[in-house]
Amino acid sequence: MVKNSKILEQFISLKKSGKKGVALLIDPEKTNPHSGTQELIKSASKYGIDFFFVGGSLGDAFLVEETIRLIKLESRDIPLVLFPGNMMQVSENADGLLFLSLISGRNPDLLIGQHVLAAPSLSKSNLEIMPTGYMLVDGGGITSVQYISQTVPLPHNKPELAVATALAGKFLGLSLFYLDAGSGANYPVPAEMISAVNEAIEGPLIVGGGINTATKAKNAWEAGADVVVIGNGAEKNPDLITGVLHYAKIFNASLNVN
Repeated sequence: MVKNSKILEQFISLKKSGKKGVALLIDPEKTNPHSGTQELIKSASKYGIDFFFVGGSLGDAFLVEETIRLIKLESRDIPLVLFPGNMMQVSENADGLLFLSLISGRNPDLLIGQHVLAAPSLSKSNLEIMPTGYMLVDGGGITSVQYISQTVPLPHNKPELAVATALAGKFLGLSLFYLDAGSGANYPVPAEMISAVNEAIEGPLIVGGGINTATKAKNAWEAGADVVVIGNGAEKNPDLITGVLHYAKIFNASLNVN
């Protein structure tokens, strides 16, 4: 059983307050002494990232543990949330786990199959488990998650399909929703889709994939995203972290002005 709900409460608090959050996604497969991952983690910790996400389409247990170790060296106060691509990417050394159900796809293994296999061990862990409706959106090319999951993403220009999918997840009782164009997407989830999904659900909305500029993060927030996820863009341009966090501070400060 879940011992607490502190991380979920943080997501919900952002939703209720209208404030915006930022998550840095670290792919364990890219964690090595020469990748610059530790410098990214240091920068994110220094400038006040809201969440660390750890996971990817590939990556084994050892790489996940090494990534968690690097993050814990720099910060023990920022929630470290697993974003697992498979069961091997689960670790009790994290703080929480997005229990992802790929509701946009029709692969039963990623809708419920892997979840059944993982549930007994997760129930004995101290991880905070957060049921999450994961929706893959066409980002202009075949991404790793699309290839590995063998699912067709939601069409970029069909927000009504995204809304119907999100509503199904809402009625199933999912706590969080994640619109993802995939790592390295050619373009991010469109604002029209973000806005439509946000209006249809009650839970917090996470948006990632293709957010490689601070302006794209700002556009996602203004459309209704509660948390934006940066990853591949920050690997290529470490200044993206400070740029996105700067926009978030301006956005959040404006909410306190009467």
